[in-house]
Amino acid sequence: MNETDLNSVEGELETGQLDEDDRLKPEFVRAVLDAVEAGDDEAARSLVEPLHPADIADLFELTPNERRGDLAKAITDLLDGDVFAEMNDYVREDLIDSLSATQVADIASELDTDDAVAIIEDMEEDDQRAVLRALDPDDRAAIEEALSYPEESAGRLMQRELIAVPEHWTVGDAIDYLRGHEELTTDFWEIFVVDPGHKPVGTCQLSWILRTPRTVSIGDVMKREQTLVPVDMDQEEVALRFQKYALISAAVIDAGGRLVGMITVDDIVHIISEEAGEDILRLSGAGEGDINEPIALTVRTRITWLVVNLGTAMLAASVVGLFQGEIAKFALLAVLMPIVSGMGGNAGTQTLAVVVRALATNQLTSSNTARMILREFRIAAANGAMLGILIGMGTWLIFGISDLAIVIAMAMVINNLVAGLSGVLIPVSLERAGVDPAVSSAVFVTMMTDVMGFFCFLGLATLWGLGG
Repeated sequence: MNETDLNSVEGELETGQLDEDDRLKPEFVRAVLDAVEAGDDEAARSLVEPLHPADIADLFELTPNERRGDLAKAITDLLDGDVFAEMNDYVREDLIDSLSATQVADIASELDTDDAVAIIEDMEEDDQRAVLRALDPDDRAAIEEALSYPEESAGRLMQRELIAVPEHWTVGDAIDYLRGHEELTTDFWEIFVVDPGHKPVGTCQLSWILRTPRTVSIGDVMKREQTLVPVDMDQEEVALRFQKYALISAAVIDAGGRLVGMITVDDIVHIISEEAGEDILRLSGAGEGDINEPIALTVRTRITWLVVNLGTAMLAASVVGLFQGEIAKFALLAVLMPIVSGMGGNAGTQTLAVVVRALATNQLTSSNTARMILREFRIAAANGAMLGILIGMGTWLIFGISDLAIVIAMAMVINNLVAGLSGVLIPVSLERAGVDPAVSSAVFVTMMTDVMGFFCFLGLATLWGLGG
């Protein structure tokens, strides 16, 4: 791409590289990739340089797998730690695999501990060791300590870069300390106050520091009530604390109560989005649902639950088989029975979504489970009654058989009750058994509504003598 071509492209993009939804324009992505393909690295860098690190990360996600390596080589000087921190996990892993241990170490050293851990934790063990050896001793010690904590725990999420001062200091001492040490972190919203054992005793917001006379003691201006996060707490529980108490940052403590790090709200926003997405995808058995996930991994994840679904479908079919004589004599049963099971499945899914969310946000606990069951039973009874009346009237108007209308109406009511109770009891039981209800509940709820839907409708029809 020569200078004339570059000027032409820049002219076409003079309104900006992003569309009204803050997404990279297709013509911009094509222009960058065309410059890379033409070997014009300077043109590619000129186009990419004005972008925010998050937009550069998006550019790599929009680039086909086989061309990401070439793009990385063309804009190497722009590919810093901030870009890697914003990048999709699978895309980042692909690029990391193409870099040397020294290059990865250079990138990790630019980042806060939590972001550096996110880059290194998914690497192969040998590659991890090579990268850690290439790091400065202080950075290596911090990252090794973080990697020693369980995955998705506060220890993995926290950053060690924070400001902690003793209680006996004055506001002036704290200000002088902040100004006199250039190596201190610059991204923080509050100062943590610690005792001689480095245990947090309070916090002091920056706004208070700025508005308080220098001679006032930190102990007099700090807030002693604070939310402390144990280092081994699950990240989802951490997110719930931030949400409940409207936190901007929080101190992380070890088993001895000593301050070891802090977690900030920008990390929590990511966790909340990630956990919510995971729960929705797990309900469908779709795995992580990432469009950058390797195809083989996606197939393996989805086929597992599809096979389980196949087994439950065969179980439902076996129930139908028990009534094949009645179905053969009265073909309308085969026409109408999917309606009962299908509506039950929909009702069960609605209840299940509400319950899984309530469990995830700690709204549903052992103290209000009975009330939740009664609530969903009443909702299911009301919905079942209304749907039963509608399907009964519709069946009578279309087919003119009053007995068939009564049977399908009764079956609809019963299966809706089964759906409501299953939607509550199955996820609650799985959660108490230590199984993630978002992963397994949908399969069992669908099985219950299919089996009971077929059994209720065909069983009532047989008792009513419709197949006689």
